[in-house]
Amino acid sequence: MSFSHLGLSDKVLAAVAAAGYTSPTPIQDQAIPHVLARRDVLGIAQTGTGKTAAFVLPMLTLLEKGRARARMPRTLILEPTRELAAQVKEQFDKYGAGQKLNVALLIGGVSFGDQDLKLTRGVDVLIATPGRLLDHTERGGLLLTGVELLVIDEADRMLDMGFIPDIERICKLVPFTRQTLFFTATMPNEIRRVTDAFLHNPQRIEVSRPATTAATVTQSQVSCSREPHEKRELLRHLLREAKELKNAIIFCNRKRDVAIVYKSLQKHGFSVGALHGDMDQSARTASLDQFRKGELPLLVASDVAARGLDIPEVSHVLNFDVPHHPDDYVHRIGRTGRAGRTGTAITIVCPADFKSLAAIEKLTGQPIPKAELSGYDANADEAVAEAGAPAKAGGRPSRSRHTHEKSGESHARGAKREGRKPRRSGGDRQRHEAPAATAAASMAVPPPSIGRIPAPRREVISEPGDHSHLPAFLLRPIRARG
Repeated sequence: MSFSHLGLSDKVLAAVAAAGYTSPTPIQDQAIPHVLARRDVLGIAQTGTGKTAAFVLPMLTLLEKGRARARMPRTLILEPTRELAAQVKEQFDKYGAGQKLNVALLIGGVSFGDQDLKLTRGVDVLIATPGRLLDHTERGGLLLTGVELLVIDEADRMLDMGFIPDIERICKLVPFTRQTLFFTATMPNEIRRVTDAFLHNPQRIEVSRPATTAATVTQSQVSCSREPHEKRELLRHLLREAKELKNAIIFCNRKRDVAIVYKSLQKHGFSVGALHGDMDQSARTASLDQFRKGELPLLVASDVAARGLDIPEVSHVLNFDVPHHPDDYVHRIGRTGRAGRTGTAITIVCPADFKSLAAIEKLTGQPIPKAELSGYDANADEAVAEAGAPAKAGGRPSRSRHTHEKSGESHARGAKREGRKPRRSGGDRQRHEAPAATAAASMAVPPPSIGRIPAPRREVISEPGDHSHLPAFLLRPIRARG
């Protein structure tokens, strides 16, 4: 089976052959003829099955005829993240090298002026994130009335990121007669509602059961306590002992944890990069490019990197945190074992993660086997690396014995001035057990001054008729007005 029977143009077939592909994946084989026939398509397939090429290749064939007009794109592709949008543009640059097509990218982190200039020249393919696209339409610099084909990619990720209301607004701005291609890995009820509203008699293509994991990925779980430092030590042990580890993506649930794990690995000599939503676009692009080129073998990321990123040769995925949503687990481990390759996915599980783990196993329909660790000594190098640290990050500074002794002396002096019985600290108990003469001598000598102690207020006692205690201005005579 080859691409020749799908109905693609000669230019597209030549580009596919130049890229080294000889046979289509199941979703490409089923979706491309329907797209070329101008039918709506609902594609359901797990990540890594070639969904992007399933709509890029037929779009290139359809766009060979016609011409773009200023500020009115012919086709529109919506992606949930900047990285996915940039990745789709790379596919158009790769397969459409022999065609004179204008492809524009509308994402955040890039100036509006440069994007407006591209829209003014006319765009055949517009790839955008929902937020930035609506910004341009509200500014009046973009009209969607000329869109002939609309692609909504990674729809379930759109749902997770809260983009469904924006998708509904955009669908109302494009013509009713457009062709719509809808691709997703899972089908929650909210996604089903959107497809019923905006797709017209779609051709449903489902090449795998929703929320299934690839058979080429070896999954396992390892147990850990809830202590953060032990969790980081276990992660380092897994990276050192992993078999055939070429590169790995380490997923965390929160952006702040991405920064903590990144700094910890960097401190212990690992070559690592970071990727999360609060980074500016240039830093995100640089980290991703270094990881793709092999300059950084490790990448610590939030779920912004879990959906659809095409890095075909990722050997390992490690879940530092168990994802809160079961669907995210499917997408995370889908970063490895792509294009028929084998991969390994390891999840660190703490006692608080049992509920989330049970939800994942229920969704995927298979248990995640437990892995036995050999030669693992918790806190082995964390204690050495963090010894002498003044305080834990984000925690309260530790109080030394000297600080406690100072605090006890200050309390004793304050109690003595107020006539109260001072509280006995550890140092006081030791002095109490000393001989009586020593205790008396220590009480006779006042303790050293630690800070500035306000002097006691003096009482002024005056005899009747003695006004020396009064201020001078009160003793001046008062002149009566005549």
